[in-house]
Amino acid sequence: MPRGDKSSYTPKQKRQAEHIEEGYEKRGVPKKEAESRAWATENKISGGGKKSGSGRGRKTNKAPAKKGGKKGGKASASRPAAARSASAKKAAATRKRRAS
Repeated sequence: MPRGDKSSYTPKQKRQAEHIEEGYEKRGVPKKEAESRAWATENKISGGGKKSGSGRGRKTNKAPAKKGGKKGGKASASRPAAARSASAKKAAATRKRRAS
């Protein structure tokens, strides 16, 4: 089986990798890099392609899926409360202005 062959992955793993890839692209990562990162993340979660057979299953590692939220929160938490409050007020004003 050549490197990069995805035939040993289950449909669920392929869907998850696709979803992860979309998330990376939404954040501005180039298409090819997003695909590469998505499969790396999926491999970290599921342990690679799933082979058929009794007793060959592995538990999934959910840590990589939860990592993004923690990273995003750190950036905001390191800012002073006044700066966060000002941002929130500005965002609320923008939403109000665009709604009308």
